[in-house]
Amino acid sequence: MPKMKTNRSAAKRFKLTGSGKLKRNKAYKRHILTKKSPKTIRNLRKSALVDESNEKNMKKILPYVK
Repeated sequence: MPKMKTNRSAAKRFKLTGSGKLKRNKAYKRHILTKKSPKTIRNLRKSALVDESNEKNMKKILPYVK
């Protein structure tokens, strides 16, 4: 059986935590920041976890994630 291919765009965006969950960065931080409050921008800096409903599909496209 051939090796599975990793989705390269996903590999650059997600990392595995110590407990085996996927960590991601939040969206909406690139532009049009003037209308967003400082509190919102500050909270967008923090990373988040991938939702449980998506986690199974994400791990399928990231077979060798570290």
